Amino acid sequence: MTEPTRTKVHVLRHGEVFNPNKILYGRLPNFHLSELGQQMAKAAAEALANRDVTYVVASPLERAQETATPIAAEFKLEVATDIRLIESENYFEGKRVSVGDGALTNPRHWWVLRDPITPSWGEPYLAIAQRMFAAVQAARVAAEGHEAVCVSHQLPIWTLRRYVEKRRLWHDPRRRQCGLASLTTFLFEGSTVTGIEYSEPAAHLVALSASAKTAKGA
Repeated sequence: MTEPTRTKVHVLRHGEVFNPNKILYGRLPNFHLSELGQQMAKAAAEALANRDVTYVVASPLERAQETATPIAAEFKLEVATDIRLIESENYFEGKRVSVGDGALTNPRHWWVLRDPITPSWGEPYLAIAQRMFAAVQAARVAAEGHEAVCVSHQLPIWTLRRYVEKRRLWHDPRRRQCGLASLTTFLFEGSTVTGIEYSEPAAHLVALSASAKTAKGA
C-alpha cells in the first residue's frame, strides 16, 4: 500500500503595518509594511531559507504581498495570489477601535456587537475557516511532497487553526497565538492534517521594538 504524500503548508502572518492613525484597516487598500514590518518579512524568509519551499501564495492585500516577496525571492519563485487568504470583513473597518477613545464607545455601534459568536460585526467565523482551509488545501496540492507558504492575516489564521483543532471558533482576541510574522505550520499526510507547529522568527524584532517604545516614552 502506497504511503500518503507528506506536505507542509506554512501559514505566515504579515509583518507590522505602517498605521500612524491606529485605525482598524481590515481590507482597505494602501496599507503597507512599516520599516520594521519589512525586517520581519526578511526574518521569516531567513527562517525558511533551508526549507523545501516550492510554492508561495498570498492574500491580495499589500501587506501580505510585501511579506511574501522576500520569501519568493529566496526560492526564486513568483508570488501567487489567493483571494481566500484575505483579511476578514469587519463593520469597524476604517475606524479607531481603541478602548476608551474609539468607535466602541459610541452607542450607535453597540447593536453591531450583539452576537460575539457569529460574530455580528463581521464575516462569520465558519466562513473564514472554510475559505482558509480551502486555500491551504490548494497550496498543499500545488506543493505536494514539498512545502508551501501562504501569507495571510491574524484572525483568518487563528480561526483556521481552531477549526482544524476542532475547537469552538469564537474566542478572546487577546489570547490568539499568532504574532506578527509568525508561522503556523500544518503537516499533511495526503489531504489529512496530522499536526500543527508554531514559531515566531521575528520575535526578537518585536521585543526590540517594544523596548525602544518603552525607552522613548520614559
